[in-house]
Amino acid sequence: YILPNSLKSALIPFLAGIPERIGFTGEARYGLINRRHTLDEAALPQMAERFAQLAEAPGAPLPRPLQNPRLSSSREQQATTLATLGIARPEKIAVFCPGAEYGPAKRWPAQHFAALAERCLVAGKQVWLFGSAKDQEIAQAIKDQAPAGVINLCGRTRLDQAIDLLSLAEAAVCNDSGLMHVAAALGLPLVALYGSSSPEFTPPLTDRAVIVSLSLECSPCFERVCPLGHMDCLNKLESGMVWDALNQAIARQPA
Repeated sequence: YILPNSLKSALIPFLAGIPERIGFTGEARYGLINRRHTLDEAALPQMAERFAQLAEAPGAPLPRPLQNPRLSSSREQQATTLATLGIARPEKIAVFCPGAEYGPAKRWPAQHFAALAERCLVAGKQVWLFGSAKDQEIAQAIKDQAPAGVINLCGRTRLDQAIDLLSLAEAAVCNDSGLMHVAAALGLPLVALYGSSSPEFTPPLTDRAVIVSLSLECSPCFERVCPLGHMDCLNKLESGMVWDALNQAIARQPA
C-alpha cells in the first residue's frame, strides 16, 4: 500500500520487486502501481478516507461510516512503564504534545504552552510533555518558561510506552501530529490545535476532541514554514482560549 502520491514513493517498492503495489495513480505512476485507484478529492475529503479507500477494489465505493481507530493500555502495562521510567503517578495529569514532524508552522509556540502549563499546575494537574528526541528543544523551552511541575518525556519513551502513559492522562493538548491521533484513539479528552493544516483534512477521529483554530484568511496554507513570516495562525492563539477548550473537552461526555 503506497500512501503518498509522489513518483518516488511508488518507485521504491517497484524497484524492490513488490508484486502487488496498491495506490492512487498520482504523478503518472501507471507503470509503477499495478492496482490503481483514481482519487476523487471531493468524495474523499479526509486523509483517513483516502487511505481506507485503498483497501477496497478500484472503483468500489468506500463503506461508511469509517470506524474510529482505538488504542488501549492495561493497568499492568501502565504500571510496568511507570516503574521502568521511574515515574510516580500523580492524581491528575495534563499531557502536552508540542511537536509536529511536518514543520514549525504546525507547532503552537513554547511560550503559549508554558502559559497553559501554569494554568494546569495551579488547577492541580501535573503536566507531562511527550514527543520524540527531535522535540527536545521546544519541550525544554516550555519547561524553562513554566513553573515547577512540568515533566519532559520527549525522547525518553518508546511509542508503546508513550501510549501507556498517555492513557493515564485526564486530557491532552496537541498540535496536528501523530501523537494527537494516538490521544484520539485512546479516547482522551483532547484539544487539537490547528495552524497551517486543516481540521477538515486531518481531524482527530474521536467525539471527545475540541478543535481550536483561528481560521485566518491565510490558513490552511499546508506549508512547513509560514510563507508570510508571522505565523499569526498560532502566535495569536492565546493560552486562555486553549484553557477554555481544555475544560470543555474534559466536560464533554463520550457518545
